[in-house]
Amino acid sequence: MCDRQLLSRGLQTLAIPLEESRLDNILTYCRELQKWNTKINLIARNTPADEVIDKHFLDSLTLLPIIVQYGGKTPTLLDVGTGAGFPGLVLAAVVPELQVTLVEPREKRVVFLRHIVRTLGLENVRIIVSRLEQAGLESERFTFITSRAVAGINRFLPMVENLATWDTRVIVMRSAQGEEQDDIELADSGWQLVEDLCFTLPQSGAARLLSVLRRV
Repeated sequence: MCDRQLLSRGLQTLAIPLEESRLDNILTYCRELQKWNTKINLIARNTPADEVIDKHFLDSLTLLPIIVQYGGKTPTLLDVGTGAGFPGLVLAAVVPELQVTLVEPREKRVVFLRHIVRTLGLENVRIIVSRLEQAGLESERFTFITSRAVAGINRFLPMVENLATWDTRVIVMRSAQGEEQDDIELADSGWQLVEDLCFTLPQSGAARLLSVLRRV
């Protein structure tokens, strides 16, 4: 099962502080994910608990320092194609002041997302059952926009450009190695790279890269 010490050590290694009550939320979420995953394909079947913590929950929580740095008092986040809630629902579970919109077109996964929201008693989550282009969000503005696995960065930026203002931070989660490391074509694109954050997941040693961008 999901292990508190494993989660705590991972957060310590990544230098991400988290209150004990927020740890409880993550552990409950993790246990429910493992139970539901036996019936619904949420993540790879038979994933060991340490990999679930490492590659899904800790990976999602690496966005926390960016949320703190750029979020202000009333931050909002849009997570496109959230799947089983990574990273958006994980962040909502530990940052109650963060208003999170999850966009996910697959009904079975949405049933799971709603279950987690109810189980944790979250009041800062909105779930939209749709693809992004049909979600009707054009009139809304977000502090952060992110996605973990929807598209390569040069496809993702055009998808969200109408939803981003100059002060929106778009956070692209990528592997720091392999095919996901596509170059960012920023020349004359209307986008500026604010910063790249590189880190290593504590259990697997997998290299990760967060690219933070803004419109110009």
